[in-house]
Amino acid sequence: MSLEIEHECPQCGGTETFYRSASTTLHLGEKTKWRCTECGYGFVTIDGDIDSTATA
Repeated sequence: MSLEIEHECPQCGGTETFYRSASTTLHLGEKTKWRCTECGYGFVTIDGDIDSTATA
């Protein structure tokens, strides 16, 4: 998995670079925490299918 991704940041108001700050393996798959390089906003993905920003 990549160490950086491009993703929409709700705090910055545009597409920003996010870095992988942590990851672990769960029974659902790999849980990955991402942080915005500009403002520090964070979100979580699980196995690439579940994205915590979809709930906001």
